[in-house]
Amino acid sequence: MSSESKDDDVVEVAIEAGEEEDEYLTNFEAVEGSTDESKIADYQTLLLNPRYDEKAVKIKEQCIYRLARLYTEAKRFTDVMDLLKSNNELFSIIPKAKTAKIVRSILNIVGSIPDSLDVQISLSRDVVQWCIAEKRTFLRQRIEAKLASLLQQKKLPSEGLEIIDKLLVELKKLDDKQMLTETHLTEARIYHSLQNIPKAKASLTASRSAANSIYVVPLLQAEIDEMSGILQCEETDYVTAYSYFLEAFEAYDQSNAKAQSVNCIKYMILCKVLNEAAAEVPAILTSKIGMKHSGIELEAMASIAKAAKVRSLEDFQAAVAKYDVYLKRDDLISHHLDLLYDKMLEANLLKIIFPYSSVEITHVAKRINLPEPQVVHKLSQMILDRKFFGILDQGRGHLIVYETADEDTNFTKGVEVIGNMESVVEALFGRTKALVKTHAT
Repeated sequence: MSSESKDDDVVEVAIEAGEEEDEYLTNFEAVEGSTDESKIADYQTLLLNPRYDEKAVKIKEQCIYRLARLYTEAKRFTDVMDLLKSNNELFSIIPKAKTAKIVRSILNIVGSIPDSLDVQISLSRDVVQWCIAEKRTFLRQRIEAKLASLLQQKKLPSEGLEIIDKLLVELKKLDDKQMLTETHLTEARIYHSLQNIPKAKASLTASRSAANSIYVVPLLQAEIDEMSGILQCEETDYVTAYSYFLEAFEAYDQSNAKAQSVNCIKYMILCKVLNEAAAEVPAILTSKIGMKHSGIELEAMASIAKAAKVRSLEDFQAAVAKYDVYLKRDDLISHHLDLLYDKMLEANLLKIIFPYSSVEITHVAKRINLPEPQVVHKLSQMILDRKFFGILDQGRGHLIVYETADEDTNFTKGVEVIGNMESVVEALFGRTKALVKTHAT
């Protein structure tokens, strides 16, 4: 059950706890027994009632939530927006914080249905325009922050960044630490999706700085830790990244956020594999946390770890092909699986060519079971990256491997000595010029 529905239950208890029963409350309670179409008409009628006392406002809030759910289930998303516009009189009477809660709850209700990202973006844009028309600045800022996050999920980072830049200017003037924490975190995610790691780190640091002066709810702290782990992973510090993911998992698990918990376990397994500790993955999967969240996604990561442990390219490709849907939809895992494949390919090629001083490229391609052009491309790349010393004799189709040459440090040291002498001569020349000026005066 979502947090919004829990809030609804609390409101219902408050209504039922009233000492006096009236016709308006009786009509509200009687709606539950009717069909969906009839419910919509009945809830709309209740919203049109001119009463605005405390009990009536609570009932109307319930009607709005239930209508939003009914419209969402029927995919009548235009009616969801009309629901907000048609209740401007109610929103002008109740506190602005209550209005903000209702609007955010409606957006979360729409977001609860699968594949609704486009609808959420469209609805959020409409709500922003409604907020501007109604001059509800604080609510607009919250919805714009949510819209930027949705655009990032939709792979539209430039649009999201444009919203974030304008929003941050306003928030810094207001010094709203809570919103600054969340908005900088969204900014870090957007920069990460653009692979701009330095700016992503700067945004995350700003988010942490804002969070230091306020109470941060466990879920938000978990999101910050998860983002920290992702950036550490991008910088190949897999041990630190693993620690961050573990911290984030514990917070998500305590908050019963199953999807986020599973993601963190997947990232923990990825860190072990990338850190060449794939043998430790079975221990994670058979532990309490692994058994609690077992499923197809963890099974996919287990297959990758198994292939990495034996350094089998064929097993790796088979695992990726089998679980493609679960592996490729996550940007972090997809990106690092490509890096892992390159790393395993290089290790396998080095293992094959190690005994030879000269070997046919066709033989290497046959041993590794890959097309010859791909092998030639990879070998030339490895030579340029100085992974080994050798040349490709493409006229004869041979790879000639040289013994690893020890670096001659004499040349480097000689250049350093010359550089130091130049600094000394320049310093002496500067002193001489100063002495000449002194004597001249």
